[in-house]
Amino acid sequence: MPESWTTLGVDLHLELAPRGEGRRSALERALRDAIRTGRLAPLASLPSSRALAAELGLSRGTVSAAYGQLVAEGYLTAQRGSGTVVSSLAQTRPARRTPAPAGAPPQRHDPRHDLRPGQPDVSQFPVPAWLRATRRVLSRVPWEAYGYGDPRGRAELRTVLAEYLGRARGVLAVPEQVIITSGYAQALALLGRVLAEDGTTTVWMEDPCLDFHRDIVRHAGLSVAGLPVDDRGARTGQLPLEAGAVVLTPAHQYPAGATLHPARRHALAEWARSSGGLVIEDDYDGEFRYDRQPVGAVQGTAPDHVVYAGTTAKTLGPALRLGWMVLPRRLVEPVAEAKRLADHHTETLGQLALAELIAVHAYDRHIRACRLRYRRRRDLLLARLPGPAVRGVAAGLHALVSVPSEAEVMDLAAREGLAIGGLGAHWHQPGDHPQGVLVGFGTPSESAYPSALDALVRVLRAAGVR
Repeated sequence: MPESWTTLGVDLHLELAPRGEGRRSALERALRDAIRTGRLAPLASLPSSRALAAELGLSRGTVSAAYGQLVAEGYLTAQRGSGTVVSSLAQTRPARRTPAPAGAPPQRHDPRHDLRPGQPDVSQFPVPAWLRATRRVLSRVPWEAYGYGDPRGRAELRTVLAEYLGRARGVLAVPEQVIITSGYAQALALLGRVLAEDGTTTVWMEDPCLDFHRDIVRHAGLSVAGLPVDDRGARTGQLPLEAGAVVLTPAHQYPAGATLHPARRHALAEWARSSGGLVIEDDYDGEFRYDRQPVGAVQGTAPDHVVYAGTTAKTLGPALRLGWMVLPRRLVEPVAEAKRLADHHTETLGQLALAELIAVHAYDRHIRACRLRYRRRRDLLLARLPGPAVRGVAAGLHALVSVPSEAEVMDLAAREGLAIGGLGAHWHQPGDHPQGVLVGFGTPSESAYPSALDALVRVLRAAGVR
C-alpha cells in the first residue's frame, strides 16, 4: 500500500514558506525556528527522513542533508537504531511571560509545612485495587461504552451507588434517582441552574460556609442568604417558609465542624415538607467520623424534599472528578437535561472502575483504612494543641482552632512556611465574627506530619494560644 501522510508515524508540523532560498535551506530554517522557539522540545523525536520527505513532497536526500547539517550545528542528535531527536543541549528561546491580568490570584508556591483544610491524603489512593477494577472493567465492557453516554451516568455505577448509599449513609434511593456528576461543584451548579429556571430567587447557605460554593450559586443567577451556625450546626429553625432552597453540610459543617443536632434535623425536614422548599445536603466527608458511628444522611428522613450530594474527592481523591446526586423524582429529568447541556456526560471509564470498586467492597475497605489513619493523625493533633481552643474534630479532615487574632496567626504561619486556612473568607459578610483558623490533618506525609505540628504549635504559642 502506498504511504500517505496518515501512516507516517511521528507527526511534525513545518511550514516551508518561500524566502528566496532553496528547499533544503527552507527546511533547515523551519527546523531551527521550531527548536529555538521551543515548539520542538529537547529529546523530541523527529520523523524518519523517508517519512518527512513523503509528507513535505521533498526528496529523501534533501531531508537527510538537512538533518545532517542540523546535527553538525548541534540542534539534532542522530543515533543508529534510535532515530533523530532534538539535542538535549539545543538552545531554545525563553517563553515570553504574559503579565498576569489585574486581580489574578498569585502563583501558588508549595509551603514548607502543609496543614491546609479539606485535603485528603492522596498518597493513600488505592492504586492496586483501582488497577484491578479497571482491568476487570476493560476486559468485559461493551464497545458502545466508549461512545457518548447517558447524561445521568452509567447504570452500573448508579445501581451500586443506590445500594451503597442506603447501606452506609442511610439514603433512600433507587438507581433511577441517581445522577453522576463531575464532582460536587458541578452538582451544585446544575441544581442552581434548575432552581433559577423554576423561579427560585434565593438560596440559603450556612454562615460561615465555603465561599467558592457561594460563588457557584450566585453564578447560576441566584441570591444567597446566610443561615447562622453554632455548636449545634445550622440554625434551621430560622428558615423562613418562603425560602426556596437551603444548602447544608449536616454530617460535618464546613468550616465550623459541628454535626447538625437531631432537633434541628427534625426542624429541617418539617420546614421542607411544609414549605415545599428544597434541601441540598452536601455530604462531603460524612464517612469520616471517629468517636462513634457516622451520622446518617438527612435525606433518609425526607427523601421527597432533599437532594443528597456526595463525591469521591475526600474518600479517593479530587483528581477523579466523580460525584453524584440522589434527587427527588420531580427533579430527575430537569437536572439530567441540565447535565446534558453542560457536558453531555461524565467520563465513562472512571464511572465503571468506581462501580467495580464498590461492588467488590474494596471501596468500603479503603474508607475503613483511611478512617483509622485519619483518626490517628487527629489524635496526635489534639495531643499537641490546647483542648479548649479546638473544635469540630469528631469527624472530617480538619479542626477549627479559636485564636485571639486570625490575621496575626496567618501572618506568623506565613513566616514559618506553614499553610493553614483562615476562617474570615467563609463568612458571608465582613464584620465582628469569632476569630479562628482551620487546620487540616489529612496531609502532609507521615514523616513530615510531626514537624508540621511543631510549626503549628510554635505559631499558636507566639500568638498567645496556650
